[in-house]
Amino acid sequence: MANAAQKITLSPSRDIPFNKLVLAQTNVRHIKAGVSIEELAASIARRGLIQSIHVRPVLDAGGEETGMFEVPAGGRRYRALEMLVNQKRLAKTASVPCVVGNSSGPIAAAEISLAENIEHAPLHPLDQYRAFKDMRDKGMSEEEIAVAFFISVNIVKQRLKLTTVSPALLDVYADDGMTIAQLEAFSVSSDHTRQEQVWDAIKNSWSKEPYQIRRMLTEGTVRASDKRAVFVGLESYEAAGGEVLRDLFQSDDGGWLQDVPLLERLVSGKLKTMAGEIANEGWKWIEVAVSFPYGATSGLRELEGTPIELTDDEQATLDALREEFDKLQAQYEEADELPDDVDQRFGEIEKAVKSIEARPVRFDLAEIARAGVFVSIDTDGALLVERGYVKPEDEAPVTPEGGKHSDVDGSDVEATGSVQRAIITIGGQPVDPDDDEEDSNKPLPDRLMMELTADRTLALRDKLANDPAIAFLAVLHKFVRDAFSRFSAQGVAMEVFVRGTVFPVQSEGLRDTTYARSIQARHEAWEKRLPTDVADLWDALSALTGTEQTELFAHCASFGVNALYERADRYGNGAISAHGVQQRLADADHLARAVGLDMIAAGWRPTVGNYLGRVTKARILEAVREGAGERASQLIDHLKKGDMAKEAERLLADSGWLPEPLRLVDGDAEAVDTNAGDEDQALPEFLASDNDVALVDQGEKQLDAAE
Repeated sequence: MANAAQKITLSPSRDIPFNKLVLAQTNVRHIKAGVSIEELAASIARRGLIQSIHVRPVLDAGGEETGMFEVPAGGRRYRALEMLVNQKRLAKTASVPCVVGNSSGPIAAAEISLAENIEHAPLHPLDQYRAFKDMRDKGMSEEEIAVAFFISVNIVKQRLKLTTVSPALLDVYADDGMTIAQLEAFSVSSDHTRQEQVWDAIKNSWSKEPYQIRRMLTEGTVRASDKRAVFVGLESYEAAGGEVLRDLFQSDDGGWLQDVPLLERLVSGKLKTMAGEIANEGWKWIEVAVSFPYGATSGLRELEGTPIELTDDEQATLDALREEFDKLQAQYEEADELPDDVDQRFGEIEKAVKSIEARPVRFDLAEIARAGVFVSIDTDGALLVERGYVKPEDEAPVTPEGGKHSDVDGSDVEATGSVQRAIITIGGQPVDPDDDEEDSNKPLPDRLMMELTADRTLALRDKLANDPAIAFLAVLHKFVRDAFSRFSAQGVAMEVFVRGTVFPVQSEGLRDTTYARSIQARHEAWEKRLPTDVADLWDALSALTGTEQTELFAHCASFGVNALYERADRYGNGAISAHGVQQRLADADHLARAVGLDMIAAGWRPTVGNYLGRVTKARILEAVREGAGERASQLIDHLKKGDMAKEAERLLADSGWLPEPLRLVDGDAEAVDTNAGDEDQALPEFLASDNDVALVDQGEKQLDAAE
């Protein structure tokens, strides 16, 4: 007959006065972790002692019990009770529920302490979420729950945010089918159907990172940091019934606006309202858009306004701000790092000074009546109003010399009201005049004028060719008239010209690039220095220093750069042939090398909008392979094109990768590399000098940098 299993005997429990307990030195916990003693004491005061303390009798030298008990396990609870006693909130003789162990048994006290701490299992996050949800359903607020468990309100909100996750996905998580990070990613959306669709799409994939889940759930939304959202404001959007998706587990830049059509309507409505207010100023036309393409003002004349002077109060405020700025700057000049409050104050002062110095401009009422305004949204979400642009067809009629002006119908009328005699021509020649008109002082015949001016033109060319300084100034004078819309570029003697290239096809953000803004800032700076009247332009240019003239010359000449690719007519009927396009691009390469153009340094980065979303998947993978490595390309090769393009944008952000049309490729280096790759064409050793090797190395480095 088999022996019966020995029964286990549990340690007895009893209530022991607190002043009979002492903390054992065998407790294994020495490092603070988890809930603090203060928080545990507050919990005991609120809810009582939930878990009893394990104790052992203290024996004297003879092995007899002394009436005292040591605490080998439950030291934090003992310390919390001790704190309550010291605070006079608990009596010294208060009964403490204890489990009394055997002091002389085979199990050491240290083992008891270690087992209690190791075998304690933390609460599963899903159980915590369900408990918080139950407490909230019973009427407790998020703040009250946070206070009750001595945690931050944000942690409570994070756990309760899991209520937005589909119950089916919660079950997957409970069965260890996904990680807590993946579950948290699903909480950015409250659409359970969409959540389940996303999980079905990625659950069998080896790549199902949280960022991918968030991206798939926020497709078709607009970030709160988008300039349209900033312009409208989240409060206005939500007041109109719009929903914002928020991620409580990661920084989300304010979330995602889910109702894009509503946002567009709000943007359009606000722009129209503001345009209506601007229309009261009397402008002839106003064009409204979220953003205008680069070169939208090309060909238009910009009005020269007069800034409104500062009031006495504004000037006093400006002086005080500048004085405070100077004092702070002097005080912290030697500091390695500014205190947060000082750094914040610097920002506030700079913003206030900029606001005061950005003076409104007063325009002539007659000019306003023929000019217009562009109203759009700036990159920071602020309203951008660009006033004072005149279209060529709206220019005022020019009054020629002799007091004549052009009538509305185009006929020439003398200032005295008499009609100018018409000059009749037949076959390009004037009709023979009557004998009685031979003695009148008539204008010279056109043909004679052409013959005379031909002589003068050649003589002027010869004279100018022998005076380089005046020739430079003459070209600069014409360049300025071409580049600055306030001056008419028509009717000039110098037919060297800058023909600004219009970009019929461009990326959406071209206007906001670093280089576009740099050109605009430089152009505006020069425009402020140039005279309003074209009659004063020559003298103004002559007064510039040589350095200033060359800088202005380079600025104007830059408008003539055309490095555009364009599709040539294959039959040769277009404005440029295929060979001409190739020659233009080759010439642009020479120019780029001469000035050391680096598109990465200029601020260009591959994005979904400007490249990655416009090419095939094979091109995207090739770009990632070149810029981030083979391993990176393998990480995204299974994705759909849209997701692949977005992930490629992240991988290539700081890689320095450029598409071929933007690379600065050295022609000589290419030739050297080509020859070096052909072993049969290798140079003889006596021709491969040290300088040649250095040139090869330099070329390879340039090519590597371009990659």
